[in-house]
Amino acid sequence: MLDLKRITDRICYYPFEVERDRPVLGYIRGDRLSMAVDAGHSMEHVEEFYNALDGADLPRPSLTAITHWHWDHTLGMHHIGGLSIAGKRTNAYLKGIINGLGDKAADYFLELDETIRAEYATGQPLVVVSADIEFEGKMEIDLGGLHVQLFSAESPHTDDSVLIYVPEEKCLFLGDSISGVYPTWEVDNVMMERLIMTVERIDFEYALAGHWDVMTREELIRRLRESMQ
Repeated sequence: MLDLKRITDRICYYPFEVERDRPVLGYIRGDRLSMAVDAGHSMEHVEEFYNALDGADLPRPSLTAITHWHWDHTLGMHHIGGLSIAGKRTNAYLKGIINGLGDKAADYFLELDETIRAEYATGQPLVVVSADIEFEGKMEIDLGGLHVQLFSAESPHTDDSVLIYVPEEKCLFLGDSISGVYPTWEVDNVMMERLIMTVERIDFEYALAGHWDVMTREELIRRLRESMQ
């Protein structure tokens, strides 16, 4: 189990892991409710995250917000506590997998990438579920003393990217929106420029993407511009 990393007094995260392609799992603590950012790669990933929260004497999340539909961010959804929240397009992808593949969904994902096979090498179940709550465009949630803004954004990674912003803490969660498209990781310059324009309109000091450590505003924008081809 990894250690939680703190960004502010109210925000911390469980770090990413390269071998099993596990993304960052964010944590936002309000006075009344707490929220996780992304549901992780599996049941075991969720359990590790929750155990780290328990060890830090932090309440387990009441809500889990999803940044996009990809497996490493959603296959833990069946094991979370509380309710999950996703954009309408993200939920449509998940429902499409469930309805289109049925009990063959596990085989589909296991054949897709070696990191998924590494995550599920222990034999734990691979389960796909859709979110409990979906929104279109944008949504704001009051956690008590903190407001969390969820909004859809254009990005070069997927067409269902959701960014999550906590204005009181000036912290922005980006999921994998800053990456190119899977599996080539090619970056569409037009889509990246649109993402940069979105990011530049937000008043943040800390940025956290799915498979990176915390960046400052300046570091993030520089990396985004450097990634353009």
